[in-house]
Amino acid sequence: MQATDTPTELTRPALAGWLRLQQTGGVGLLTAHRLLERFGTPSEIFAADRSALLEVVTARQANALLAPPTGVAAAETEPWLDAMQAWQAQPGNRLLPFGHPDYPEYLSNIVAAPLLLYIKGRAELLARHSVAVVGSRNASRQGVLNAERMAQTLSEAGVTVVSGLALGIDAAAHLGGLNGPGGTIAVLGTGIDRIYPARNGALARRIAEEGCIISEYPLATPPSRDNFPRRNRIISGLARGVLVVEAAAQSGSLITARLAVGQGRDVYAVPGSIHATLSKGCHQLIREGARLVESGYDVLADMQMLADAEAGSRSTPDDSFVDRILEAMGADPLAAELLAERLDQPAGELQGQLLALELAGLLERLPGGMFQRLRI
Repeated sequence: MQATDTPTELTRPALAGWLRLQQTGGVGLLTAHRLLERFGTPSEIFAADRSALLEVVTARQANALLAPPTGVAAAETEPWLDAMQAWQAQPGNRLLPFGHPDYPEYLSNIVAAPLLLYIKGRAELLARHSVAVVGSRNASRQGVLNAERMAQTLSEAGVTVVSGLALGIDAAAHLGGLNGPGGTIAVLGTGIDRIYPARNGALARRIAEEGCIISEYPLATPPSRDNFPRRNRIISGLARGVLVVEAAAQSGSLITARLAVGQGRDVYAVPGSIHATLSKGCHQLIREGARLVESGYDVLADMQMLADAEAGSRSTPDDSFVDRILEAMGADPLAAELLAERLDQPAGELQGQLLALELAGLLERLPGGMFQRLRI
């Protein structure tokens, strides 16, 4: 990637250049990337002469790039720049242009990567290994439990969970990601200051504080039917792989999965009953080559992250503490929070030790955050 106009916060002139590039008539995202590849930054694109531009674009596009902004776009430039600078100044907010050293490496390599990422929260999560977990908005109760449990398993192994903040599987995936150190990233199909659906407002606020929210859309962009399929390329583009938990035959999750294939990512699908409508899409993906998985550990193992998870989980507890955990578990299912109280141990610190015991086959994770001792 080329260097951008500034290595840190975008200045007003740099913002103006990105805005102008996005609004130039006849110049789409693919053409913008060709121009950036050739010239490096928006300011250098607009400083280029006609002959240099014609090496990359058509005569009509060159004319558009050389013409000063006019009409509504010109009138809105200064208010837009004012709003963007005010937004950037708020704690936890950041604008990241394509080509910046901090721009996510996986995402930068996809076709039509976003020119600007609006980021709120823990931007460092964008540099971590991640897996996208997606599925039906109208998920079954079992599907929601599976998504949260599998996402938590990934997060406990240090893998960041990416999803789209939709109802159903997406929301469950984010909750599971928040329950482990890997955290979660929510990719919006609206402006980053517009949460959709509104029912996920509390979840979005928690993700902004504990995880990360991103969008490619300008501030105040409302929900639009076209935006959500478009944002799916970002969900898959950020991740090393995509896990589809539940999906009907015409589900939008299948779009994400097929985009992932085109981006060279691994695709995983959870099977279900042959009679279940919400399993049809997953079965279709499996027939097309997706890997059948039954747990988050299957994904970790296939992506060769399981050894790291095991090593990290074994690094904290000693044998005497393992014995204490197993003794405190007893014979009946027990919630992790209650176990932590019995052991006088912070629940967050206990998660890695529970993962180690689960990997060793001594405990089984049950729906609802419960654990069952397997060997008494």
